[in-house]
Amino acid sequence: MGSERMEMRKRQMSVQQETAAGGTGPAQQGQPGQANPRGSNACCFCWCCCCSCSWNEDREERNRKASHDVKEGTADCEESPTPTLDEVHTWGQSFDKLMGCPVGRAAFRLFLRTEFSEENMLFWMACEEFTKETNKTAIEEKARVIYEDYISILSPKEVSLDSRVREVINKNMLEPSIHTFDDAQLQIYTLMQRDSYPRYMNSPAYRNLLKTLSEQSPES
Repeated sequence: MGSERMEMRKRQMSVQQETAAGGTGPAQQGQPGQANPRGSNACCFCWCCCCSCSWNEDREERNRKASHDVKEGTADCEESPTPTLDEVHTWGQSFDKLMGCPVGRAAFRLFLRTEFSEENMLFWMACEEFTKETNKTAIEEKARVIYEDYISILSPKEVSLDSRVREVINKNMLEPSIHTFDDAQLQIYTLMQRDSYPRYMNSPAYRNLLKTLSEQSPES
């Protein structure tokens, strides 16, 4: 009996030693120099990304605001008032007069939408709003938004620009200014003038609008 008690005692001591040794394992892993330093302090544990996460959140918020500001200047054209007969007549005189009239731009934009080239007008309008910006930080943020929306080859709204203009833009994006997209805006303006504007003038959309307003005119 005495030998059996001694054997049981030895086994109990052995189990206790193993348990004690296993309990110290996690504590040792949390000491300095191990893979998980400062594991008990949540703030210190993520110190390497706290600032970057916060910075990314701020950047995303700035980007959302910049995108909103850009789109705010390109409000949906359906909200435009009905043009007058005189206004519609002036649109036929020159592309400059059409683009200089807010209602004319809205009507032309609707036409471009039917030709799946509305992005040209959207880009031109975004550039017009962009050139009015004076704050350096806002200029950089809005330039990035315009680039991603209309210049990037990954964008579904990418406008058609030649390689020379794209190269100029890429250089300008290193230090954006209100003139970053000048060449691109001019090229898209010229494209609309030579390509889309003549078709709009001969389109049922323009002729029907002109006819409707003529019939509604008191002088008719």
